[in-house]
Amino acid sequence: MLLTIHKSKIHRARVTQANLNYVGSITIDEDLIDAANILPGEKVQIVNNNNGERIETYVIRGERGSGVICLNGAAARRVEVGDIVIIISYGFMTPEEAKDYKAITIFPDENNRLS
Repeated sequence: MLLTIHKSKIHRARVTQANLNYVGSITIDEDLIDAANILPGEKVQIVNNNNGERIETYVIRGERGSGVICLNGAAARRVEVGDIVIIISYGFMTPEEAKDYKAITIFPDENNRLS
């Protein structure tokens, strides 16, 4: 049996852009996805602290050091620029693997940069 386990999280990032006319996804600063061990194309859940929305989509690499957090396509209707979001990735693990796994959580500052 495989369990779905919290793998990593970008906690309290600020939405910098919402692009309705893009194909879809979330664009995230490459510094943040590297630090959180999230890969481009990986499925993530976005939790909007401002309105309670939960969105599932995939990650696109954003410009390194830009602080970009951009919801694209239909997901752009679920956020406002300035909203605070939590971006969560999950992995499939056996119960034995899950017992020893340590999730990664990063805490960007108000400009989506790491200290």
